[in-house]
Amino acid sequence: MENVQHLVNSLLKQSTGTMVILDIGCGPSKLNGSIGIDFLPYKGVDLVGDACTILREFPDNSVDYLYTKHFLEHVNDLDSLVSEFCRVLKDESQAKIIVPHFSNPYFYSDPTHKRHFGLYSFCYYSFCDHLFKRKVPTYMCDLNFYLINVDLHFQTPKGNLVRSALKKVIQIFVNRSSFSKELYEELFCYLFPCYEVVYSLVKRRRKSF
Repeated sequence: MENVQHLVNSLLKQSTGTMVILDIGCGPSKLNGSIGIDFLPYKGVDLVGDACTILREFPDNSVDYLYTKHFLEHVNDLDSLVSEFCRVLKDESQAKIIVPHFSNPYFYSDPTHKRHFGLYSFCYYSFCDHLFKRKVPTYMCDLNFYLINVDLHFQTPKGNLVRSALKKVIQIFVNRSSFSKELYEELFCYLFPCYEVVYSLVKRRRKSF
């Protein structure tokens, strides 16, 4: 791990004066200007290995923005990884997390998918009393995350313009309010399957006493 720690320190030093952005599970399409972490050595990946193990080499409060897309569904120990997200992020910095929705018809075709996500999944990891009428327990309130928004995205295979247009209209109506999102997931998600969920979180500033 000395080599990983050296690489982390080097990348952070290169980022001095600019935002430190992490793309976790970036694959071959790393977010522009970010430090890419992935288990596989795709072109452009900066740190190769287990995401949680690599994140432990980052100092506390060292990251300005964290992004991950279609990665968390592959993770065995989600609790530990989300804890590391919170630890490395600076106070009041944001994380954007994109995962497949549980109604996504393509989700079950991938044998490497290990967990499902829905509208309330990150309510269990954050403070979100303002967002939804349905309340769930907060299992890891020490994470100090504040869930600021959840959107449901609808998508169809390229080339089908009619279905694509229909799903864009559905997406607009579903995301109009918290009520419409909850109503959709309770009654209509298997009639009009959702492609992915987008969670926007911010790390709360810890009170100093």
